[in-house]
Amino acid sequence: MRKTIYLLALVFMLVHNSNGQEITIPVNYAIIDSIKGDLDNDSINELVVAFNVMPENEIDGVPRQLVIYKLENNQWVAWKTSDQALYGSKDGGMLGDPYGEMEIKNGILHISQNGGSSWKWGFTDKYRFQNDEFYLIGYTSLAGKLCAYWTDVDFNLNTGKMIVNKEFEKCENEEQQFYKSENETLLVKDLKITLENRQEREIKITTPKYKHEIYIAIGKE
Repeated sequence: MRKTIYLLALVFMLVHNSNGQEITIPVNYAIIDSIKGDLDNDSINELVVAFNVMPENEIDGVPRQLVIYKLENNQWVAWKTSDQALYGSKDGGMLGDPYGEMEIKNGILHISQNGGSSWKWGFTDKYRFQNDEFYLIGYTSLAGKLCAYWTDVDFNLNTGKMIVNKEFEKCENEEQQFYKSENETLLVKDLKITLENRQEREIKITTPKYKHEIYIAIGKE
């Protein structure tokens, strides 16, 4: 469930979690969400925090940063940081803030975001800690428009297997009717994306059969 905890910080502040440990919030940062869970299989929970990086730009909105903390000597210490894992506060288009939620399941960090207007999009990134980095191992998305089509993508970056389902629909008498589908499975090998470089470059995959264009990353402007 999304948490909306906006703490405008003019000086360094200390925030206590339920066990009493503290994190230091830098000047002009504000927490929007946080979760705890064991991400490196050491039986000790890490702390994942999503920050707004203030002040707000009236046109572009608020950029965001993701920080993963580890416990050292009973204190939270910043371990991994990404300026690319989270979209900015206005990157969701007409639907507003794109941030959805974060979860940790079986040691995997899930981050969900969404947006759009009449055309809508949403996706979930799945990161696993391996070889001293958080690698993107899974990507699922759904995008489309009511009474037009919906494209569903399930991409396992470990195996390279991508499943793309495109369902075309029309609306008659206020009822949705699916009348055609284009389903395709392909292999995309050796694609390495980390938490830190999530949007470093545009990554577009065109399916061989139906020529669907799937954007895994939009790239930095």
